[in-house]
Amino acid sequence: MAFTTIVGAARALRDGSVTSVGLAEQVLQRTSMVEAQLHAYLTLDSDGLMEAAARADEELAAGSDRGPLHGIPIAVKDNMTTRHMETTAGSRILSGYVPPYDATAIRRLRDAGALIAGKTNLDEFAMGSSTENSAFGPTRNPWNTDRVPGGSSGGSAAAVAAGMALGGLGSDTGGSIRQPASLCGVVGAKPTYGAVSRYGLIAFASSLDQIGPIAHRVEDAALLLDAISGHDPLDSTSYPGGIEPSGARLGGGLDGVRVGVARRLGGADAVEPDVEAAFDRALAAMEGAGAVTLEVDLPSTEQGLSAYYLIAPAECSANLARFDGVRYGLRVDGATTEQMMSRSRADGFGPEVTRRVLLGTFALSAGYHEAFYGQAQKVRTLIREDFARAYRQCDVLVSPTSATTAFPLGDRTEDPLSMYVSDVFTIPSNLAGHPAISVPVGLDRHDLPIGFQVMAPALEEAVMFQVAAAVESLAGFDTTVPFDPSYGLRGGVR
Repeated sequence: MAFTTIVGAARALRDGSVTSVGLAEQVLQRTSMVEAQLHAYLTLDSDGLMEAAARADEELAAGSDRGPLHGIPIAVKDNMTTRHMETTAGSRILSGYVPPYDATAIRRLRDAGALIAGKTNLDEFAMGSSTENSAFGPTRNPWNTDRVPGGSSGGSAAAVAAGMALGGLGSDTGGSIRQPASLCGVVGAKPTYGAVSRYGLIAFASSLDQIGPIAHRVEDAALLLDAISGHDPLDSTSYPGGIEPSGARLGGGLDGVRVGVARRLGGADAVEPDVEAAFDRALAAMEGAGAVTLEVDLPSTEQGLSAYYLIAPAECSANLARFDGVRYGLRVDGATTEQMMSRSRADGFGPEVTRRVLLGTFALSAGYHEAFYGQAQKVRTLIREDFARAYRQCDVLVSPTSATTAFPLGDRTEDPLSMYVSDVFTIPSNLAGHPAISVPVGLDRHDLPIGFQVMAPALEEAVMFQVAAAVESLAGFDTTVPFDPSYGLRGGVR
């Protein structure tokens, strides 16, 4: 049951073939087998999970059914505040911090009856593409433990892929849900900016961050997204209108759907042959199912990577100014307040966070603001206009999610630029504020998963999920990670 879908588990809970307690026990048993190898969790709340599961069973038995997530164990990225549970954002500077409140997305999960299994590992403050930047050590890929799981939501993606939770939440600033979903062989979706409240999400780049679901199946991801979506007065950027449920058109198929093929999205030109072949196979299958495909060009996205790495560091520089050793988190004593703040930040922030804070501070400094940050925002507007033109011809756009499959641990840590390029296909949707989803469509020659990205106009999640579900069905990919009871994971051997 640890590898069952949320839909399947919900059905089993209601026909009596499993209890929520039994489901939680199986998830914990699976976690005990593989967590030492993967390091997907920073906090595993075993006691809290079992207590919540017992309450869920009592409520369901009494006829109090909160919906399909009731009694389902979910893993949550550790940059979302959780009441009475440590929230570190993967950083030493927040080690030991226990928030007094839940993020809105967490509260909505609890209201839907979901069980919070624990908090998952991430690149520090969600800054990274491999989950190697965590202050608490890297997470490993369940398909091959010598490889990265992607990032920054690598802990949530690995936990779901390895059967350590039935679903998960991540955050996506430049691809941090979709890229690890692609590398771990699961589904990951970034909603429209403003569709999910950011209240309680520890901010990296406020105009880009979004919370979204990770799951084994598209249908499961839709259930999670619908549970956490909706206006929140506590978030001034929350969309105030109604949004069609993500799962409203899941059975709609592809007949007559106009699909724009964005092969050079973000200027990417170094796609691995196996990734390109899997992408082409998926496109051919879509055409066979009735989709109408056409090549599209989004020329301004070639500057997307450069624009992102000015906008995101600038916003992170402002957001992370609050971590100064004065109010909460790590404090390193000094002779003066200035020395205390300087030492606290130097000891509390890792090298990648420090790099981005310095980049952002420089980009916002007097004399450089317009030349760097201002120009990047103009590029962002051009990217939005490119997408708007493309969507006048197409219902959705598609591309590979990542140009490569999971790369070896340590392979890119000494070359930040090569790490940044990992997100070239995912960044444009964040800059535009549009939804996008990654669906697994096959394996490369090393038995590593390959992701297929579907993008849609703002607030068109229902169309995006409709196409994603059809791609998933056509690909027929088995998301179950290879497993050997004698020692846990099989290092990608299928």
